[in-house]
Amino acid sequence: MPLPDLDDLIAEVDRTCATAHRPGGQEQPDWLALLTAAAQISGQLQSLADDLVEDYVEHCRMHGCSWTDIGAALGVTRQAVQQRFHAPHKRYSPDTMTEALRAAMAHVKRAAVQNRNNYIGTEHLLWGLTVEDNSATRLLRDAGVPPERVHEAVAARLSMGASQAAERIAWTPYSRKAITLAEARSGAGGSDLIDCDDLLVGLAQVGRGAAAAVLTDAGFDAAALAV
Repeated sequence: MPLPDLDDLIAEVDRTCATAHRPGGQEQPDWLALLTAAAQISGQLQSLADDLVEDYVEHCRMHGCSWTDIGAALGVTRQAVQQRFHAPHKRYSPDTMTEALRAAMAHVKRAAVQNRNNYIGTEHLLWGLTVEDNSATRLLRDAGVPPERVHEAVAARLSMGASQAAERIAWTPYSRKAITLAEARSGAGGSDLIDCDDLLVGLAQVGRGAAAAVLTDAGFDAAALAV
């Protein structure tokens, strides 16, 4: 995948900055407005880059790499990498999930293993949620979105990797954020267990990633739902 070209990024700044071109046909655009838009896009790219590195740090830690080796790979000291990534990610055991979500998670892992992916992304989560009838598929129907269409759309985004099947597969940052949002939703509803509809809403609320894109294209609007 080619990296973004600088000219393309400049064009994106010009396209997204609504106030760049002043009314009245003035030749000079609003350069401060363009600078603000450029800074916002730069911040989004940096956040994306940070998430990418964090994802692979998580993989390395799961598979026994030392902080010294991780620091060397990143060109920094062990102390520096520990300070940046020392906080462990919360693990969600089956005990935190309803029986229906546990069943969906079996499909999630099957999707990752069958596609030889060494990660569980939002696309795997959404695929697993829409295999069988559950609170997520019912929520989609209530919102006027056929779950079968969502399942087919996200299946088209599953790509074949080259990894060997593993017992433990790390979740991507967007996937971890989605289940954190799901836990907050279930707690707000007075439940101690995360259900399928909670994770569906969490995937939509992340706002980024394959699952969020599929749900948006399908017309699913999590913001319009009552908590």
